Order: sequence, then C-alpha cells, then structure tokens
Amino acid sequence: MTERVYSFAPGPAVLPVPVLEQVQKDLVCLPGAGASVLEISHRSKAFEGIMADAQARLKALLGIPDNYHILFLQGGARLQFSMIPMNLLRGSSVPAEYLVTGSWSKYALEEAKKEGPVNVVWNGKDTNYDRLPPMSSLQFNPQAPYAYITSNETIQGVQFATDPDAGSIPLVCDASSDFLHRPVDVKRYGILYACAQKNAGPAGLTIVIIRDDLVKRSPDSLGGYLSYRTHVEANSLWNTPPVFGVYVFQLIARWLQEEIGGLDQMYALNREKARLLYEVIDASNGFYRGHAQPDCRSVMNVTFRLPNDELEKKFLAEAAPLKLRELKGHRSVGGMRASIYNAMPLAGVQALRDFMKDFLARNGA
Repeated sequence: MTERVYSFAPGPAVLPVPVLEQVQKDLVCLPGAGASVLEISHRSKAFEGIMADAQARLKALLGIPDNYHILFLQGGARLQFSMIPMNLLRGSSVPAEYLVTGSWSKYALEEAKKEGPVNVVWNGKDTNYDRLPPMSSLQFNPQAPYAYITSNETIQGVQFATDPDAGSIPLVCDASSDFLHRPVDVKRYGILYACAQKNAGPAGLTIVIIRDDLVKRSPDSLGGYLSYRTHVEANSLWNTPPVFGVYVFQLIARWLQEEIGGLDQMYALNREKARLLYEVIDASNGFYRGHAQPDCRSVMNVTFRLPNDELEKKFLAEAAPLKLRELKGHRSVGGMRASIYNAMPLAGVQALRDFMKDFLARNGA
C-alpha cells in the first residue's frame, strides 16, 4: 500500500482498494469453489452465482426495468461501434442519427458508415470538441433506427450532465468513461453500454444494457458473436465470457452499494472531487486553461493546458515524485488530463489540488 501512487490514468484506471484486497484474498482459492477465480469454469455453480449477483446488483443500482437485458461481453467499445449498426442499421434506408462530440463518437461514426446510412446531427470538430450542443436545438428524424451519443468524451473532457431525450427514437449511449458515476434513467435508452476498464472493472469486460425490442431487431444473417439476440438467449454464455472481469465487477457493484451507499452518494462525491480541481483552474487567471467549456465540463476527466510546453513538462516532472501520475493529456488536446473516476479517492484529488496551487504560486506570472 505504501508504494501505491495516485494514478489519474484514463484507462485501465484506478480500482477501489477494498475490491483489490478482496481479489487478493480470493485469488488463490475462491471460497466454496476449491479453486482460484481465474480457474473456475464459466459453467460452474460458483460462476453462475457470481454472474447472477452481478446482474442483480447492477439492476438495483440503476433501477433497470424488466424489459431490459444485461450482457457481459468482450471486445470493448470498439466492437460495440460495429455491433450496434450491424444489429440496428443493417438493411435500413433511413440514416441513423449521430452526435459527434469527441474522439470516441467520431470513431463510432466511422464504423457505422460501413453498415448503412448515417446522418451527423451535430459535430463539434470546428472547436476541437470543447462543447456540447443544447439538446433542445437538435432535430432528429423520428423514423431513424436509433440516435447515438457518447455521454462522456474521455479525451476532450466534455460530458452530458443529464440524460438526453431523443423522443421516440431508441437512444444508444457509449457510457464507457462515466458508467455508474451517477444515477441515470435507463428508460431513456435503447442501449447503454460501457467497456469496464475506466469505471467498472478491469480491461476485457464490456457491459451492455439493451431493451428487449432492440434485441429482436438482430438480423439472422449476423455471425453468432455479433448478434445481440445470440447473447441474450444464451445469458452471456454463448462463448466463454470474461469470468474474472465479471467477478471484479460484482465486487465493484457491491462496493458501490454497501460502502459508498448507492449512486446518489457516488455522484455527490464525484462532483466534489471535480469541484476541487475546477476551482483551481477558474481562479488561476488563465494560468490553467480548461479545454471544455464550463457548462459541459466532465466530472470524470478534467482537461487543462498550461501557458507553454516547458511549463507542462515541468508540471509532470514535479508531480511524479509526489505520487501524482498519468496526468499527461491526449496528443489531440495536449496539456493535462486528470481522470478522477469513482475509485479515485478524495485524498488523491486533494493532493493534486494542492500541487496545482503550489505550482501556480511558484510559476505564475
């Protein structure tokens, strides 16, 4: 524990210490299983219990209605970029609606173009994705097979603060980097999905929450793994699922329920952590310059620049000995990026806040 740093990495990212300690405890022999969690069969009673509990806890955390299915898949968000249009757009003459708010929605758009027609409802490219559109200004085709958004753009640090309303169109949401950071109204979504390695577990697990009517739209022509219907009918066991990832997610869901106290409490803590950093940025008289516009700043990924490259290099060099690591921003944005996901402790954000204040005092004009 004394060697652990505060890792602000965008993913794979920090995990709750109590979860890591439980994993360590169970790693050699999972109680009741007679083997490591890395060794148990996905058809075993032990794993059936783990998966059922993980599904039940997720359903309780988000209030998922009975007409939705929970899938534990592999392939990350990149595979979902393709699976979604394969299942919902293939064969359609009506374009799907895409909001391009940053790098990840842009990548999703490119994959959708391979399957069918798409319409870009809004694109933030001209301002390097530093803002979001007012939802009231968007015009969706009511006949569209779906509308696609990314709730939090990890690279640019812009985030939808509330659940968007796409009307009667099924809303598909990539929630990879803010999954379970706050309560959401699942009924507003046709598909809500997330790769786990940012906020919900280790790399290798992808969680998909999908409404029943969309499952029925999976074409018969799809290859087995690419069909949502295949996975729903097999309860995520059509192939060997990411057993270890599901187990860790179960522990994280339990941590959110029993130690944090639910998503309302998690959201309050997340907003407080973000407030500490944005207050320093806003009070710095331009020394720290946030990338995202204030009305759409992410509470998960705080992106900001310093006055020049030399100061940015100095910032990173001085932060490292203080155990403040993985702060370098993505090359498309530059500067710094502090990813403060659910498991980032308040103490880590306070340490970064204090360093930012000290660095400003020593280097500001």
